[in-house]
Amino acid sequence: MERCWVMETANGSKDGLDLNPMKDYMILSSAQKIAVVVLCTLLGLLSALENLAVLYLILSSHRLRRKPSYLYIGSLAWADFLASVIFACNFVNFHVFHGVDSKAVFLLKIGSVTMTFTASVGSLLLTAIDRYLCLCYPSSYKALLTRGRALVTLGIMWVLSALVSYLPLMGWTCCPRPCSELFPLIPDDYLLGWLLFIAFLFSGIIYTYGHVLWKAHQHVASLAGHQDRQVPGMARMRLDVRLTKTLGVVLAVLFLCWFPVLALMAYSLTTTLSDQIKKVFAFCSLLCLVNSMVNPIIYALRSGEIRSSAHHCLAHWRKHLRGLGPEGTEEVPRSSISETEADAKITHWPDSRGLYSSDC
Repeated sequence: MERCWVMETANGSKDGLDLNPMKDYMILSSAQKIAVVVLCTLLGLLSALENLAVLYLILSSHRLRRKPSYLYIGSLAWADFLASVIFACNFVNFHVFHGVDSKAVFLLKIGSVTMTFTASVGSLLLTAIDRYLCLCYPSSYKALLTRGRALVTLGIMWVLSALVSYLPLMGWTCCPRPCSELFPLIPDDYLLGWLLFIAFLFSGIIYTYGHVLWKAHQHVASLAGHQDRQVPGMARMRLDVRLTKTLGVVLAVLFLCWFPVLALMAYSLTTTLSDQIKKVFAFCSLLCLVNSMVNPIIYALRSGEIRSSAHHCLAHWRKHLRGLGPEGTEEVPRSSISETEADAKITHWPDSRGLYSSDC
């Protein structure tokens, strides 16, 4: 209770700043502060620019805006963009400049950071479910996942992420509850609840991708048995296998970036942490920023439709730079395999139950 009283005093008066228990969380040395500034600036700026580029390419293409898959990718890019800006600015302000805000403002900031990263994981779950429906129910994919339903699921996901993240701002704080060893004003029981919520999202991703990757393994085996023959729908098979591998890479990167942070959060619930472990956690937190930076790179390199949209935009800008101006409003050239050879030749593969359909 004494610590809670000091916390309220520190947030309510300038004289209490010297007793501010938030200083227990500001543990970086001068050299570490410089490293944090450099890393947050570089990673945050790159991540923000990359995700803005992905958003622009999706929103500028009428065809991509209509597809649920790219609505989910757009949601991921938007969440990662917000995470890059909000996390980097608040992280530097707190750990480097030791910015002390009022209780409400601090909880608003930490809730915003939590919401953006939670929405990022939620968007990946929706993307995994989209791939699952596409591969397992191709004949009814368009009926199951319309653009309207995709927007509704995105709305529910963002609202739920906001509600879970802003619970401390609504009053679920420490005092008299035990305070977290890693986050000021955040109680251990809330941190445990958030970890369970994130674990639920990860479990959904694991289950969904496990099924999708099992299907992909079957299709790779089918391709290996028919390499010497040109079979209708073969191009689409290769495309979906590549797409599944892309999503698998995204999932692997997600776990590599998030596991250290989540593990340290769970460990903090069981014991008192030393300053060294808190410093390790501070730098591990930057891995979440790395994840936000890597996601758009993976999509840009592996998505033929986004690359096609990028080529179209570059060609359009070159015309403007040469003074030619726009010559029309023709949509992105259908240059990807999924919209040329696959759309023209697609037929159901024997024994595949129609897993490969041009609808998705």
